[in-house]
Amino acid sequence: MAIIASVALLITEHQSHRLDALRATLSVIVDPLKYLVDLPTVLIEQTANSVSSYSTLKKENTQLREEQFIDKTRLLKFDSLEKENIRLRALLENSFKLGEQLLIAELLSINTAPYENIVVVNKGTRFGVHPQQPVLDANGVVGQVFRALPFSSEIMLITDPNHAIPVQVNRNGLLTIAVGSGQLNRLNLPFLPNNADIRPGDLLITSGLGGTFPSGYPVAIVDDFTPITNKPFVNITATPKAMLDRNRELLIVWSDSSPVSLSSPPTSHEKTPETTPPNGQSTESGLIREAPKGKRTRAAHDDKSTGIPAGTGRNDQSAGSGLIRKVPAGAQTGADNDE
Repeated sequence: MAIIASVALLITEHQSHRLDALRATLSVIVDPLKYLVDLPTVLIEQTANSVSSYSTLKKENTQLREEQFIDKTRLLKFDSLEKENIRLRALLENSFKLGEQLLIAELLSINTAPYENIVVVNKGTRFGVHPQQPVLDANGVVGQVFRALPFSSEIMLITDPNHAIPVQVNRNGLLTIAVGSGQLNRLNLPFLPNNADIRPGDLLITSGLGGTFPSGYPVAIVDDFTPITNKPFVNITATPKAMLDRNRELLIVWSDSSPVSLSSPPTSHEKTPETTPPNGQSTESGLIREAPKGKRTRAAHDDKSTGIPAGTGRNDQSAGSGLIRKVPAGAQTGADNDE
């Protein structure tokens, strides 16, 4: 019966399309069964793929995070190197402008004691550093060497209460002294009278007095102040030009402060100018002693009658006086032709 029914259905389907609706109806019932049978295999494959993809993605995510962290660290380092390069370029350009011998020192530590502004750098006496050397940065005066050690040096900043620097107003040349206040952003000018010609915004530069700081280096900018009429001195403050709280590199300056001798003795290679004696004859020593007017010394010639050889000392009597002058040995003067 199954065979007959199958043959009959095949013939009917071949001859007409009457069974298409029946096939569509039966597929609605049969297709879910096929999906249900295939479901375990699909679930297993999808689960395996999900686990594999998850582990792969997790590994890739971890690797990418590590690479991102390393790249960020490198970028931070590059940023620091870039800023350091900018600072060093500024110092280098400033060194060409200054014209003195310079040494770049790197900051090691900061003294945090109260009312002390002292920093330590990594250059010492083995590099030729000595006390009272001026120290600068790319913007202005930082301070001076307070103590020089073999491998490091202590720098006293200009804002230290124990530090004072002679300055002058760049606008009119007014001289004064800037004293440290203990704060990194303030200098005091306590020795200016109330009627001094100084204005807010004036640039203070080193005056060169005292011999420590060469003249012409920028020090500070005068802050706003209000003159007080009933006081002889006005309270004036200034802001340092140097970045005292941000420097990592400093410039230690050498300047030629040795005094120049106004009268130096002639050296061996310098010739003493010769003076031509009378009759055009020069002496052996190159020095001529002029006799007073009316007193002429006769030359010591070889006198055969007396037996006194030339060049030996003898007493010659001058023609115009009764003075006796002894001619030194080896000194010959021109003969006196005036008899």
